[in-house]
Amino acid sequence: MLTGCSPATLLNALAPARLFGDGIAYGPDPRQRLDIYRPAGKGPFPVMVFVYGGSWDAGSRSIYRFVGGAFAARGIMTVIPDYRLYPEVRYPAFLDDCASAMAWTRRNISGFGGNDAPPTLIGHSAGAYNAAMLALDPSLLAAVGLSPQRDLGRMIGLAGPYDFLPLDTDKLRDIFGPEPGLAATQPINHVDGHNPTMLLLAGTSDKTVRPGNTVRLADKIRARGGAVEHRLYPGVDHLEIVGAISGSLRFLAPTFRDCLAFMARTGAVAGSDRG
Repeated sequence: MLTGCSPATLLNALAPARLFGDGIAYGPDPRQRLDIYRPAGKGPFPVMVFVYGGSWDAGSRSIYRFVGGAFAARGIMTVIPDYRLYPEVRYPAFLDDCASAMAWTRRNISGFGGNDAPPTLIGHSAGAYNAAMLALDPSLLAAVGLSPQRDLGRMIGLAGPYDFLPLDTDKLRDIFGPEPGLAATQPINHVDGHNPTMLLLAGTSDKTVRPGNTVRLADKIRARGGAVEHRLYPGVDHLEIVGAISGSLRFLAPTFRDCLAFMARTGAVAGSDRG
């Protein structure tokens, strides 16, 4: 997990200064706030929503300024929401918050210079889980008047846990329990072949979230006829895959380049293969 005293502090110090809207409320709770990173120029700009990880019990949007700045510097308006965490809440409350942040973005971002096209949803680690659930379980977005097919342009998952039963810690059992309903908590169990197009990335040296999660989800989506791409980066670990979004760490993995290229192939942004 990237924390305030971690290398993220340095990455943020080196990030392009693109923060435009700070702490905008999308709900009544203090954790239901989001930041907007705006590209230079007039717009309207393509829109991305980034959901950070932290094992569903930690994390802050302020840690990921390097993500917002990196994508905004390439012309992509980037929204980074906070969401409520354990032990204040348990499943599915953090998913409900992410759905509400998506609904706020869909309905309000044009007023900040974003375009009207369905945004890209990207997540890392637990945030990739949250993003995958929104893309694969239509009931989550339906609760806020949206649908994955209509309102998500595409989904990108970085080192996500998508298929992690049985739960192996007391904390996870408390977050996702009780046992009879656990199957519904897994993204892989919501695959029906009708998902927004997805890009799933993971590192082969990831010991926090095993890359098999990525392979199994991609394989099931393909088997059901859904649109998905996946890549495994040799020797890349759990933090390097997201840290490599920063301009100073892009030598670690082609995360940023592959995300931009995927967005170009799927019509979100103008074509670019540069890292």
